[in-house]
Amino acid sequence: MKLIIAYIQPERLPAVKQALYENEIYKISVTNALGCGQQKGYQESYRGVDFEVNLLKKVRLEIAVNEAFVEPTVEAIVKGARTGNIGDGKIFVQELPECIRIRTGERGNNAIG
Repeated sequence: MKLIIAYIQPERLPAVKQALYENEIYKISVTNALGCGQQKGYQESYRGVDFEVNLLKKVRLEIAVNEAFVEPTVEAIVKGARTGNIGDGKIFVQELPECIRIRTGERGNNAIG
């Protein structure tokens, strides 16, 4: 079992969800996040006062999958999120030692579904 965590641009979320659905991945968690990478933010002026915005809006996706779905999940995220510009995001794949479905008490691969 793996936990896939991806940070993407908020406007790319519909395209990523569509790509995931096409690869038969339906169970995802989505959270708003702030962060910066190579793009480092930008300068903005409000009522004559300059200030730096260095934490940009991102979306964090968390998807728990069985081994067979790791590559299709990563490919779908890349397909939906890639624009070719700096700031497209990152994907992290981590081991998931345990998963428990609260409703039934199932554990492991069966709990992921």
